[in-house]
Amino acid sequence: MSSNTNTDTNTAESEWNYSESDIAHEFLFFNVLKDGRVHVLVPPDEKVPPSFGSTVGVSIKDVEITPDVSARILLPVSASSTGAHTAQKLPVVLYIHGGGFCMRSAFSEDYTRFCSNIATEANAIVVSVEYGLFPARPIPACYDDSWAALQWLASHGNGSGPDPWINDHADLHRIFVGGDSAGGNISHTLLAKVGSTGLPGEANIKGMILIHPYFGEDDKMWMYMCPTNEGPTDRRMKPAVEDLARIGCDRVLVFLGEFDGLYGVGKMYTDELIKSGWKGTVEIVVNKEKDHCFHIPDYTDLEAVAIRRQIASFINNQG
Repeated sequence: MSSNTNTDTNTAESEWNYSESDIAHEFLFFNVLKDGRVHVLVPPDEKVPPSFGSTVGVSIKDVEITPDVSARILLPVSASSTGAHTAQKLPVVLYIHGGGFCMRSAFSEDYTRFCSNIATEANAIVVSVEYGLFPARPIPACYDDSWAALQWLASHGNGSGPDPWINDHADLHRIFVGGDSAGGNISHTLLAKVGSTGLPGEANIKGMILIHPYFGEDDKMWMYMCPTNEGPTDRRMKPAVEDLARIGCDRVLVFLGEFDGLYGVGKMYTDELIKSGWKGTVEIVVNKEKDHCFHIPDYTDLEAVAIRRQIASFINNQG
């Protein structure tokens, strides 16, 4: 299905002036107009600078991975104040934000705070990926960009990579890949690819963390965003058993929101992962009476605090 979209994403929200009769396709997160323009219904995130880290106990810097891909690196203050040669190496979390493949940013306050909390509570480095969003960069850009970020992280073997924080502080034998919603979907796709092709050098993925992951057969919105889609059962949205069987890590942690519209597909994912022949262990946590990705805006909610604590325990192999 071809999207044939106008990718001008600079139109101010106040300038979107059209009527129902101007709409060619209506989707949950965006409208496609008859003139080819795409109106994403949620305005772009406001971004916070790296100095935000001083308010949440981390050091932050932003890096360019490729001309199309950047990332926000979050390092616990305890690590950044320790000399490189005496520092204890820390696990690394490659985090992929949610937003329906067309919204949100790793540089937003919400995601910067969440990743900062994970860094401090798990005593880990977090590399939060800023990947391409539809309509400016249709799917599969999000998958390709996230794969590029994982390859970039893995390139720091023997302390010889492009980023000194990763060289000095990261234990590449303890990489975790995770994300919420669309980011959970992307995480699965990366780990299926790792299971097929491996990673260079000493890089090793210990676990995958999926928070309210976004899957679904015959998802017409996703197919519109991905002009090269393989149809209603595209394996990125309806994971194939052979992909599940080769997930490239030994442990998986999955959170499901009881009141989340994606609860059913998330539960189906875990059931099919267990039945696939994959040899690892999966831990499933149901967030009782909680809706989709509540933990990002409502970060003080007791259940949101529990999610972060459970992620920290998973990373440090406790519990």
